[in-house]
Formats: sequence, structure tokens, C-alpha cells
Amino acid sequence: MKTRPLGPSGIEASVVAFGAWAIGGWMWGEPDDDASVRAIHAFLDAGGTLIDTAPIYGFGHSEEVVGRAIQGRRDQVVVATKCGMRWDLSPKQLERASHKFSTTKEIFDRGEPTPDSFDVSIYNGADGIREEVERSLERLGVETIDLYQTHWQQDSTPIDERMEALLRLKDEGKIRAIGVSNASPEQIDAYRAAGQLDTDQEMYSMLDRGLESTNLAKCADDGLALLAYCPMAQGLLTGKTDPHREYPRDDQRRENPRFAPDNVRKVLSMLEPFGPIAEAHGATVGQVSMAWTLAVRGCSHVLCGARNAEQAQENCGAGDLELTPDELATITAAVDGYDGV
Repeated sequence: MKTRPLGPSGIEASVVAFGAWAIGGWMWGEPDDDASVRAIHAFLDAGGTLIDTAPIYGFGHSEEVVGRAIQGRRDQVVVATKCGMRWDLSPKQLERASHKFSTTKEIFDRGEPTPDSFDVSIYNGADGIREEVERSLERLGVETIDLYQTHWQQDSTPIDERMEALLRLKDEGKIRAIGVSNASPEQIDAYRAAGQLDTDQEMYSMLDRGLESTNLAKCADDGLALLAYCPMAQGLLTGKTDPHREYPRDDQRRENPRFAPDNVRKVLSMLEPFGPIAEAHGATVGQVSMAWTLAVRGCSHVLCGARNAEQAQENCGAGDLELTPDELATITAAVDGYDGV
């Protein structure tokens, strides 16, 4: 598996990362923790090193599963997690927070919140960052988090305050590198003005290319790592999605127009030219999709989810796949012609 640096941090990490959103269960249906652990072990056995999680992924459950999986293998892993998405703020913290969503009303589009729903807010205050890092260290079962990222940026806390807290944690040895996620180029500049920033994590895929001229270009120019999340568009770019698949009520894809039958057919049509390329390399369509994404200027790593060992192994296979200039051009032409959502 190829590795690339996490910006100026001095940390090398596998270009294909294990994205641990789905194994948290929430928004993805009921998880199978034993299968998730096997998936992480398969990822590590195949040469992967970077695992990305967050407290919000299953409200701590994803971090706990990752912690269980890496016991005895800590030296093989670059652990990345996040802070800033909170469901447990104090009244004082809520005054500075920004409402993100209700677990019922907005995520699943089921009308008004039910009695068991609750709000999730964005809060990056220094006290909150300190609280979260301690909880993540405990759930993960580690003494140091390799990459610590602010998850969203919309609250009112000054970036100087956030960065001061992060740099203090770095000085204390609780974190090794600092990243942001879902940030504008201007916010990236503000973080960098306050201290060393190493990475930016953004949604980027063949179907989500709006950041190529902004964040990706900026990371390439400024020497930051760009970690692409949802690079497979939640599985659509594997070419295996059935247009008529029905998703359970607790799976967020159920309400996503990208997974509507007509749109899935458009994605599958876009992927048709990938087949001969995949066959020529002894690869899968999904691996070709990932390899193209990793070849885009500015995209240093892709975060790919897996809920079983077979998926994890397939993802890792993209880490050594080199496409020719002609193959990249063929894929780009197909992607440019996509007219779905």
C-alpha cells in the first residue's frame, strides 16, 4: 500500500484509509461489531494504516469498536478522530454552539421529532475540545491520537481559541497532528495563521467535484493533506448498487435522492467505461474509481468505509493501482458527462 504524508506533520499514512462512519451503526442500520473488527483487521493485514473515526459516529460506538480492533496493533495504526459535533452540551456551551440537526426531524425526514429524538450541535470551544479529546482517548484505548480534526466549523468560537486548545493538546502529547474538516479556504487560512495545520478533510468523489478549484487546489499549493470522505459516494461508485434496492428506515440512504432508481442507473451508465480498465488491471470498478480519485491533484488520501473483511480488502487493493494517462482521460471524460445528482 502506498503512503503519503499527512501534510507537514511528519506522519506517513496509507493512501486508502478505513473510514469508520458506517461501523458506528447510527444512520447506517444495525452494526455487527465482530464483523467490523474483522474488517479493520483485514484492512491492517492488507497494508492499511490510517483509520478515521469520530465521536458522532454512533455517539461513541465507532471509536469503541476501533479501540477494540487495534488492541495489540497500535504500532500499525495512524488513528484519526474529530471533535466539535456534540449532543451533550451544557447550557453555557449551547450559547456559543450552532444547531446542526435533530436526530429525527432532519436526518431521516420523518416529520416532527419524536420523544426520543435529540439535537446535535457544533461546538469548538476550548473547554469542549478538552472534554472530547479525553473521552476519545478513553474510548479508543490509546494514549495519543495521531490526527485530531475539528469536524465542522459553523459555531461562533474564534478559530484562534480552537487552535490554541489544539496546540496545547499537542504540546501535552495527547495529539500529534491537527486537521480540519468541512472548512472553507478562508477558515483554513485562519487556522494556519494561528499554528501548524496538517490536513483538511472534505467530501470529494467523482460525483462531488465542486472543491477541485478551491480546497483541493489550496491543499496542493500549501502542502496540506486532503482526506476525501465519501469518495465512493456511499457505495454507488463500486458499480454494485441495485437501482431497486430498498433501504431500512434507519439507513440515511433511504431518503437520499442520489439513491433513487433513476439516478443509480445514471451512475451505472457513467461507470460502464470503467469495466475494461478494471479488467486490464485485474481490479474492480470500485478500485478504479478510488485510483482515479487519488490521482486528482490535491487529493492525498481517500477514506473508504467497510463493514466486512471482503470490502476492506477490496478497498486496500486500490492503494497500489496505477492508471495510465489514457485510462485517466477515459475515466475523466465519463465523469464529466455525468448528469445525475
